[in-house]
Amino acid sequence: MSRANLRNRRRQRPSLFLLLLLIFLWSTSCGWVMAKISTATTISQIDSELISNVDVVPQRYRLGLSLYLENCASCHVAVPPQVLPTESWQIILRDSQHYGVQLPTLIDPPRQLIWNYLQVSSRRKSQQDERIPYRIASSRYFKALHPKVELPQQLNIKGCISCHPKVKNFDFRTLNSEWPD
Repeated sequence: MSRANLRNRRRQRPSLFLLLLLIFLWSTSCGWVMAKISTATTISQIDSELISNVDVVPQRYRLGLSLYLENCASCHVAVPPQVLPTESWQIILRDSQHYGVQLPTLIDPPRQLIWNYLQVSSRRKSQQDERIPYRIASSRYFKALHPKVELPQQLNIKGCISCHPKVKNFDFRTLNSEWPD
């Protein structure tokens, strides 16, 4: 065998090794994502009477809701998508600096499932010149959902619990007894 042929064979080996390594990494990451999705808590596993979302969630978006709750409610109150416009959720979902806290970036397909749920459950802003709110305090949707409520100057997600006692179960319909229907 000539030296040129030997050099060509040596060059092919690292390429083959890299290809096999990439296939292994890709397979491992796909398996990890599928395992994450399959172990996500589904709505049917949660007592359906405890979950009372603002709107009914169609069956095909319930896995997105479960992933949303798993990823968001583990750190803070999971805000119903209806309180912010779709454009806000798009920004929030892509932002790794989540309100000043560095978060690991969600990867697809879980990120896409959450986005599908948020997109179908939120409402698009109605006016082109309207600013996209990043906080619920500046969202007209949030204010529209609380028409008779005097909201404090410093609105905080933790304050939701004072009026919505079952907020930890994603139940925003149940109110404290001091609020009339």
